[in-house]
Amino acid sequence: MSYILTIGIILIVSKLFGIASKRMYMPRVVGALMVGIVLGPTLLGVIHEDEILKVIAEIGVIILMFEAGLETDINRFKKNMKAYFIVAMGGVIAPFVFGFAIGTLFNFDVMTSVFIGAVLTATSVSITVETLNEMKKLDSTAGRTILGAALVDDVIGIIILSVLISRVNAAAEPISMVLAKIVIFFVIAYLSGIQFRKFFKWLSESEGRKRRIPVFALGFCLLFAYFAERFGVADITGAYIAGLIFSNMHQTTYIREKVEVVSYMFFGPIFFASIGMAATLTGMTYEILFFAVMLTVFAIISKIIGGYFGSRISKINKTDSLKISFGMIARGEVALIIATKAKTSGLITEPVFAAVVIMVIVTTVITPILLQYSYKKNKHKLHEDIIE
Repeated sequence: MSYILTIGIILIVSKLFGIASKRMYMPRVVGALMVGIVLGPTLLGVIHEDEILKVIAEIGVIILMFEAGLETDINRFKKNMKAYFIVAMGGVIAPFVFGFAIGTLFNFDVMTSVFIGAVLTATSVSITVETLNEMKKLDSTAGRTILGAALVDDVIGIIILSVLISRVNAAAEPISMVLAKIVIFFVIAYLSGIQFRKFFKWLSESEGRKRRIPVFALGFCLLFAYFAERFGVADITGAYIAGLIFSNMHQTTYIREKVEVVSYMFFGPIFFASIGMAATLTGMTYEILFFAVMLTVFAIISKIIGGYFGSRISKINKTDSLKISFGMIARGEVALIIATKAKTSGLITEPVFAAVVIMVIVTTVITPILLQYSYKKNKHKLHEDIIE
């Protein structure tokens, strides 16, 4: 099928599924995810992901994380870094222990079990960002904490994966070099970010609401995402940092409005559909299917436990702690990237990879549902308190 036809189908059906999701009191993003599952290889097999769609989907998640950075109050972000780190550690330690335990339970070797633990540590916030943005809660305590913790999670996940690959691949980069590159990237990002922020602040104040401003900003976002990847850091982390640099400026709202149109109308739906299309049952046996079910259950429980207790240690109230733990459940593209690299490095087999994909799909779909439920429940509770 022509990629033009595929894109057309995805955009139209995503909108229809989004409307249906909204009428069923679920976030629109759930409908977008279901497009890939229903029309993709898992069910109807009408659409298939090719290299062009992969590129568009990758740009989509980069833009989505750039939007998240724009929405973040950079001053508040720096102030709460300690809390973000504690929450991130809770969201890493519990899933890693649970993942290693389930790998051992199913008689996988130590390296595979360690990998399973590593893939469960990943936190993909793209779905959470879209859900919170839709509910106008992205700048809430829970929203800011999820984003900050996920940033730390990404770095920890990259380090764990690099250690595993270096153990099985003699040609892999030494772990010391990996760590050095990550540190160098964040130092360069911080120093260059200060200068770029000054320049764009001057530009936005002197130019006014000119269309060239959001064009420059989006171009800068893509450059930052590229250099992040070159230094061994996830491109979405670079995009989020670029968004932080442009936040709290004179033209931030104008930039966000223009970028949001590009994301909402084209790149976003294709990214969400691509996650659904990644699901496949190739090479699945009843044993692997049972493993996929258990892996999914452990993935959900471990993030809830780790996120909740990490938040409580950071002195965040119980209600927000529960929202944070729900928001960190989704694994999404981060886990898929880690799983793909592990498969090509011989750390896992195709059936185990398929089980990971199933876990990613389920956690990605369930996260926006749980988030909306937690916010609605809190809203009802506040209403009851006011009446009393």
